[in-house]
Amino acid sequence: MADKSAQDIAKKGVKNLLSPKTPSIVDMLMGRGTETIVDSETLAEEVQKRVSQSLKGNSTYSTVTEESEQFLRKRVLQSMPMAILFIDLVGSTSMILNLPKEKLATIFTTFSQEMAYVIKRHDGFVLKFVGDAVIGYFVAEELSVSVASRAVTCAESMLKIIKVGINPILKNNDLPELNVKIGIDFGENTIVRYGDDLQEAHVDILGASVSMAAKIQNLAETDQILVGYDIYEKIHPSIQEYFVHLDLDKSQWKYKSAKTGKIYPVYAYIGK
Repeated sequence: MADKSAQDIAKKGVKNLLSPKTPSIVDMLMGRGTETIVDSETLAEEVQKRVSQSLKGNSTYSTVTEESEQFLRKRVLQSMPMAILFIDLVGSTSMILNLPKEKLATIFTTFSQEMAYVIKRHDGFVLKFVGDAVIGYFVAEELSVSVASRAVTCAESMLKIIKVGINPILKNNDLPELNVKIGIDFGENTIVRYGDDLQEAHVDILGASVSMAAKIQNLAETDQILVGYDIYEKIHPSIQEYFVHLDLDKSQWKYKSAKTGKIYPVYAYIGK
């Protein structure tokens, strides 16, 4: 169980409490040379160019869910281990009430598409967009350790992309800056198709980890990454050091593990 100081850090999102020299997960993995890591600095430069064009009405965004659709349609009724990631905008209601619909649509589209690009750059799939949220998944066809690490580094890249890629452009255009919550979990999920049409019927994934990832994301503080135990246990011990266990009471968290029947542990990212 984490001590009080660690809990305070986790609840405050950490961004102002840690030393600037604290390395990130991406920094550490790049130094170790054992993973294919996306350079978030390069991503940020790409993002700024696309966001600027989008705000000028010259959007270059393309459909990013087609690859997922193709992948799922070929595997209907199969069960597969996956890491599920939910990222949701904070304060979207205020934007809906206060922004002109054209600017609101541009901001929501830009956010969704940029987060989708980050997912794809980390070898994940974009399942769907739900209002102001994006759902991604990472398939563990080989090593679950690798897929857990990719999901976590993807989440960290998302926070950085928003901070140094999207928000500066929004601020320069007198638009509200973005904040998010991120939740990730891991588990076996079944691919389903709603209807008989092999090409047009809606396909989706069902599993406890999908539901749990959504609940974990709802629990997060602003600009915070939370992960479930089934992700935490699969990441390398050197990455586990970037997380702290949250000691939550029943008023905050009452969901139980299907494996143990006990309250499902949740961990907060306390990296850079």
